[in-house]
Amino acid sequence: MENSQHKFTENDIVHLKHCLVLAEKAFKAGDEPFGSILVNENNEVIATARNRVNEINALSHPEIELANWAAENLSEKDRKNTTMYTSGEHCPMCAAAHAWVGLGGIVYLSSAAQLGTWLEDGNAKATLINFIPVEKIIKNITVKGPFKGELLQEIKDLQIKHHKNN
Repeated sequence: MENSQHKFTENDIVHLKHCLVLAEKAFKAGDEPFGSILVNENNEVIATARNRVNEINALSHPEIELANWAAENLSEKDRKNTTMYTSGEHCPMCAAAHAWVGLGGIVYLSSAAQLGTWLEDGNAKATLINFIPVEKIIKNITVKGPFKGELLQEIKDLQIKHHKNN
């Protein structure tokens, strides 16, 4: 298990920007702004997803969609060699799905703790679950996050806008 908070590569930044675009699409569709992508060992994007909780059901998180896709389309070896990039750290449900399917590392833009603070500071409705760091749920996984700077501010602004409107 490794949490590398400040060792983001140029590729990481490109992929996190892609996640932010997906989060913006979710926001514009009336969903919470979360977006995720799955990247193979050659750094190629192989699947993308955005939050569809309002569109489908409460389990329609992008990380769940990607875990399901990987389980159906990738070998065990290929799943292990993926990296999931996401606009926000996995919730416990998504972290468990990630582990059970056997996906590789995680790179996230904002942490669950940051989201909790933003919601609290904005007097938003409390979440139904406790936020737990992904490393406390998934064993032996490499995790990078949270990011710092402009991209983090962009996802924070989207989250605050969403929760002010709902």
